[in-house]
Amino acid sequence: MPATVVLDVDGTLVDTNYQHAIAWHRALRASGFAVQVWRIHRHIGMGGDQIVAALVGEEAEREHGDAVREAEGEAYGELSGEVQAMEGATELLRDLRGDGTAVVLASSAKQGEVDHYLDLLGARDLVDGWTTSADVERTKPYPDLIEVALEKARADGPALMVGDSTWDVRAAAAAGIPTLAVLTGGFSAEELREAGAAEVVESIGELRRNRQLLAATAR
Repeated sequence: MPATVVLDVDGTLVDTNYQHAIAWHRALRASGFAVQVWRIHRHIGMGGDQIVAALVGEEAEREHGDAVREAEGEAYGELSGEVQAMEGATELLRDLRGDGTAVVLASSAKQGEVDHYLDLLGARDLVDGWTTSADVERTKPYPDLIEVALEKARADGPALMVGDSTWDVRAAAAAGIPTLAVLTGGFSAEELREAGAAEVVESIGELRRNRQLLAATAR
């Protein structure tokens, strides 16, 4: 098994991508920006510091970015009770712990959201660390979050990223590690492979049943 596995959280371990898309839609609309949900979904996986400019431009980011992010947090909070862990997610964390693999959760969510996910997954005693938005100034697709996660792992040897979006794949590549991607974020296998994913599986549950793929993908 790889020495280190960096696991994305939203859309990978917990089923949140569509709630986030709706929350961004509501937040952008509240600031006067009509962005269709399907376009927003294509950017889920980017950090909140990146997504406003990507969707509505740099000027809108400068003038409205903080207000949109605050509104998105409020809107997502209204939906977060619907969020569930992905099938097999906690079990995979437990299996990796048993394998002796260092596991770090790489999230750009706020601390409160990360705490909710840790509790939902029962992950606090199963992982070696986690990140939040406070750990970096730039989130995905920049590599900063992955680099911090690798530092928290404090493990030498082969490593890989497990994520659900093209933004995960690009961030991991920039950090120098490969990605094993899952389809649960709503991106197609073709899109993920074109972004650079070394391997694609349907879900965390499938990955748990085929953990040898982790060793085959890591470097």
